[in-house]
Amino acid sequence: MCGIVGYTGHRQAAGLLLEGLGKLEYRGYDSAGMAVLDEDGTVRLAKAMGKIHHLVERTEQGSVLPGHCGIGHTRWATHGEPNERNAHPHISGAFQEEQSDYSTSDVIGVHNGIIENYEELKEKLLRHGYEFYSDTDTEVAIKIVDYYYNKYKIGPIDAINRMMVRVRGSYALALMFRDYPGEIYAARKDSPMIIGVSGDETFLASDVTAMLNYTRKVYYIGNHQAARLLPGEVHFFDLNGDEITIPQSEVTWDVAGAEKNGYEHFMMKEIHEQPQAAENTLESVLKEGEISFQDAGIDDDLLRKTESVCIVACGSAWHVGMTAQYVLEDMAQIPVRVELASEFRYRRILPARNTLAIVISQSGETADSLEALRIAKEKGIRTLGIVNVEGSSIAREADHVLYTKAGPEIAVATTKAFSSQLMLMYLFAVRLAYVKGRLEEEMYHSCIQELRSIPGKIGRLLLEQERIQWFASKYANAKDAFFIGRGADYAISMEGSLKLKEITYIHSEAYAAGELKHGTISLIEERTPVIGVLTQKRLLEKTISNMKECKARGAYLIGITDSEKEAVSGSLDFVIRIPPTEEHFSGILAVVPLQLLGYYISVAKGLDVDKPRNLAKSVTVE
Repeated sequence: MCGIVGYTGHRQAAGLLLEGLGKLEYRGYDSAGMAVLDEDGTVRLAKAMGKIHHLVERTEQGSVLPGHCGIGHTRWATHGEPNERNAHPHISGAFQEEQSDYSTSDVIGVHNGIIENYEELKEKLLRHGYEFYSDTDTEVAIKIVDYYYNKYKIGPIDAINRMMVRVRGSYALALMFRDYPGEIYAARKDSPMIIGVSGDETFLASDVTAMLNYTRKVYYIGNHQAARLLPGEVHFFDLNGDEITIPQSEVTWDVAGAEKNGYEHFMMKEIHEQPQAAENTLESVLKEGEISFQDAGIDDDLLRKTESVCIVACGSAWHVGMTAQYVLEDMAQIPVRVELASEFRYRRILPARNTLAIVISQSGETADSLEALRIAKEKGIRTLGIVNVEGSSIAREADHVLYTKAGPEIAVATTKAFSSQLMLMYLFAVRLAYVKGRLEEEMYHSCIQELRSIPGKIGRLLLEQERIQWFASKYANAKDAFFIGRGADYAISMEGSLKLKEITYIHSEAYAAGELKHGTISLIEERTPVIGVLTQKRLLEKTISNMKECKARGAYLIGITDSEKEAVSGSLDFVIRIPPTEEHFSGILAVVPLQLLGYYISVAKGLDVDKPRNLAKSVTVE
């Protein structure tokens, strides 16, 4: 959530900041702002409500904020309503909306995260004569830095370290000090922050996509660490103020992955990138035709000793876990629990012997999932992170990490990251089942071959989207929709329902088909769409029977199926067929039409597909 950018170098900062903020729009925000510090210590600030183009217009594309050092921010409101006073950057002095020059402020800053004890700190600052103009916790963080900086006459790093000792919560802070033109200071705890260097320029951002056009050489600052950024160089410090060394990493993502490349929306582009993302993920763990997790430190001995699995995730990643639960239990024949990370972290955890906790997160920064990972480790549970972002917090803190090879995913509604996560979980299930002796060698290699066919089958599905577009145009005005399925189909139904509600704003629910008679069927009205996922052969007839009950009450039936049975087609009003595959792996195909359905309905309604209201790409606060 929120977005931070920073730049110091030889170019005018404002234009680069606006460009970087544009790259971070997908994260979700309600206001934007930036501040530039020029060589003589003059601080200029601009804020705007709504989309970034308002900030572009207000600053005449950044030309009214001259200077070579600056910070910018897109805000998602947590403390205080969305307005210009609450928008970032915040300053240590007084704020006037009609003013642009804030050279009486010693400290200027932007912040992602939540300061939990901000009220306590605010009372302290009020007693020392500070006045507040906003309702935000961020203003408190900026002014507590200013308090230590001025009271003790210490340098920026020492003032920041004192702040970190006093503050509780999560934060990625980027700060400028009026007395230090050309320099940016940063601090981090639990919220993502990346620093990049190229020649005599230094960049800072909460997401690498904001700087990919300029550098691939990056540093991942750790918890309770601070940094000093100068043109072309960066220095890191621990909580004692001692300078430390952080290894440089190289981003391998293709810059084109963060561009639309001719597609109208990122979501459609990413739907079409799924065959390649699935194939890249598959090939990353295949070694000479065998599934191998050795690069992640997971050998066959560890798999043999694994007696149970606990999958922890949020949102769509939780649906991946729910799908994988059915596959793991059926193929590997071990108990599997799937937990919402936001619930897992507040439960009394009773660790079972030889449990493996798998934490799934696209960003690797999801706040609840990260905290769940830490709790699992505290309980002595071995952890495996499945993430898409190298160097992310979950990737660094998990005992083992497997990377999905989806590349940058910009649309808020996940598509290719979901497919890549599911592909990894299928591979994990197959290898675990084989190592435990639940799969014969012939079947094991047959599963690998079937998984290798999946990218091509997704590609074939994408050639038949015109029928889905036609259907979407007919049902774009639906008020309610219901998704049903049994077993792994139920898990995919939940993902389809989420896709529909998050980008079309249609009320949508997913139910286990057998639960319809326990109250839900009373909601069925004339022409209510009921979408059934029908890929589990032994459960097919039962789910069709449930759908017929809905049809008897006026529902319009849509089926996602690989079945050629006339009895199936004859029972449904609209059928979307997916290529046949090994039944355990059908979910990765069945989800594609559901993604397209949500996309085309959103387009038909004229909505912002990539940035749905009230949602953020990465939920980095609780």
